[in-house]
Amino acid sequence: MPLIPEEPQIHESAQGPRATPASGRTAPTPRPVPGPRPAAPSRPGRPGPQRPTPPVQRTPRDMAPAKPGPSGPAAPAAVAGPQIQLIPASAEGALDAAEEAVDLLLDSGRAPGDVLVITTGAQHPWAEHELSFGEASYWAQHDAGDDVFYTDAAIASRAASRPVVVVAVNGGPASAAGTALPLAHSRAGALLIVCGDPQQINGVLGAGV
Repeated sequence: MPLIPEEPQIHESAQGPRATPASGRTAPTPRPVPGPRPAAPSRPGRPGPQRPTPPVQRTPRDMAPAKPGPSGPAAPAAVAGPQIQLIPASAEGALDAAEEAVDLLLDSGRAPGDVLVITTGAQHPWAEHELSFGEASYWAQHDAGDDVFYTDAAIASRAASRPVVVVAVNGGPASAAGTALPLAHSRAGALLIVCGDPQQINGVLGAGV
């Protein structure tokens, strides 16, 4: 007699829990899982302490001008010697050359009181005439400074400086020119005119002019 295979019996443990017959109630709709809550907007806090505005820089216009301090002693200005002009002339013609030079100076606008004339030999006629009234009157005219003043090399050291000095090397002792020219150079403020022998004059002044 053939064997009839048995139906396999499936136990509940293997099949899982049995389905419960549905009743009249419907199953509730599953609630959605809430997502992440949006972050709440941050509340504006109180403003923190602000840094003070830096002070406005003062412009030089706003600033008071600085008071000048006491100035130091001024540097001494460089002393320049007078310009030297040489008019060649013989001893006999030196005085006439000096007279012509004085006339040209006055014609060019020089004031008479700006000119001093020194002779090494014979005195100028004007000096002879004025000295005849005495030295006091003679030197008073020099001090007044109103006119051309003529003097001799022997007494010229008493004469004051003037802008222009004219020297007539018109003879006299050999030492007269050596004394008169350096003195005239020291008395001339702007211009020294020397009338005479160029070799003699250059030898005294120590340079070609």
